[in-house]
Amino acid sequence: MSESADDSGPVRIPDHDLDDLAATVSALVAQGQQQAEVLSRLTDEQSTPQKGVPSPPTEETGAEGASSSCIMALTGRAYTKELAALATWVYDLLLPVYGREITASRPWCHQWHEHPEAVVRLHALWLAWQQYTDDEAGLAGPSTWHRDHLDPALLQLRAPDGPFAACMTSPTRPNHRLLAGPEPAADGG
Repeated sequence: MSESADDSGPVRIPDHDLDDLAATVSALVAQGQQQAEVLSRLTDEQSTPQKGVPSPPTEETGAEGASSSCIMALTGRAYTKELAALATWVYDLLLPVYGREITASRPWCHQWHEHPEAVVRLHALWLAWQQYTDDEAGLAGPSTWHRDHLDPALLQLRAPDGPFAACMTSPTRPNHRLLAGPEPAADGG
């Protein structure tokens, strides 16, 4: 007679598999927390923008019905929705496939969504990915995307003087800092 699942003892996992399982669970928990923080920041309409960091366009500051494909031309909920879709692509495709080791010569920031330059560059990269991986792009589409879009974008994003220059340069030392950019020139008119 076979035992039912309720009558069986605890499931035993070999010790050598526990470390892998624990690391996977920890990574998933961390990713979930990061995404929850992003969502919280994006949906918090009362948050105040940081000094020197442009806020996402709103109905008051953005062009309504903008004809641009650039994410920064979007307003309010449209921006939030597009950023959430971009984040899904970054976390589910870009980083697992192309997220190389983090070093001083190739920094990364897990809070990339707070770096306006990174958001714009990653969004452009994602739009190109959608175009060049479509059947209509032909068989050379993915290769063209790698050559003309992915490689140059990653070189800029992960350059030692790129938008993540003050951020994480070692996975063991997480860091996030926005660098101040040049101040707009005052009208000397």
